[in-house]
Amino acid sequence: MAIEGLTIIGESINDSVPSTKSMFEAGDLAGILELARSQDAGGAAYIDVNVGARPPEFMADLVSQIQQATGKPLSIDTPDPDIARAGLAAYQADRAGGKKPILNSITVARGKMWELYGVQPFRPILLATELADDGKLLPARTAEQTYHAAKALVEAARRHCPGISNDDLIVDPGIAPIAGDTEGNLKRLVAAMERIHADPDLAGIHMSVGLSNFTVMLPSKRKDGTPVKSALESAFLTIAMPRGLDMIIGSVKRKYELLPEDHPAMQCLRAVLQADGFEGLMHVRNFYAS
Repeated sequence: MAIEGLTIIGESINDSVPSTKSMFEAGDLAGILELARSQDAGGAAYIDVNVGARPPEFMADLVSQIQQATGKPLSIDTPDPDIARAGLAAYQADRAGGKKPILNSITVARGKMWELYGVQPFRPILLATELADDGKLLPARTAEQTYHAAKALVEAARRHCPGISNDDLIVDPGIAPIAGDTEGNLKRLVAAMERIHADPDLAGIHMSVGLSNFTVMLPSKRKDGTPVKSALESAFLTIAMPRGLDMIIGSVKRKYELLPEDHPAMQCLRAVLQADGFEGLMHVRNFYAS
């Protein structure tokens, strides 16, 4: 069963997934559409569509084809404004119960994306990983910087999308692989979510991350056969959801659950949050190597 209150954007139709990329290259439309149907059946609330660097016409045609295979709304996932425009123009809200698509994602550097709201109203994912300072783009390396990046993007959404509500806004505070976290990214992320969640001006907005990114480079199972990736992702959700995270780009095949505090994966992440530098990596290694 899915976690109550957690919305899953199905991640499988993405050019960065090797098996999906192979389908794109082979022209295996039937396989792509089966991915859409299986994610729908598996509980995804949205179906992500990322075609990589293929032509805008490819995105437009795929959006139309997927909407004939599933009634779930889509997430148009691209940093390219032309590909995004094609996907949004092809999207038919009436085939998705009147629901708006998601546009993943808008950053400070992708301001041109706001023009597309006139093509098709959308729910933007606001990627709060960089901020502007005196005309220069800087990475958001601290919780405070991530929070201010989120605030700036929310203000931009309100300027460019007349009447947009907080319920249509989705902030992505950025998640990084736990296996390489020597700079305290998990600490930054958790603290940033706390700041965003506590701001009354941001009440009702949603927060989302690409959850599979959290466990890349890790083995699937421990030596004793117990899961590694699903356990650590569930531990993250257990920590993050009380701080406002309520959406993920993730897999419907993964068993996400809220864990008790004495679960080894919870103990691992709690230890990482208390550690500095390579000490945190050792806690992760000890978890999956035991």
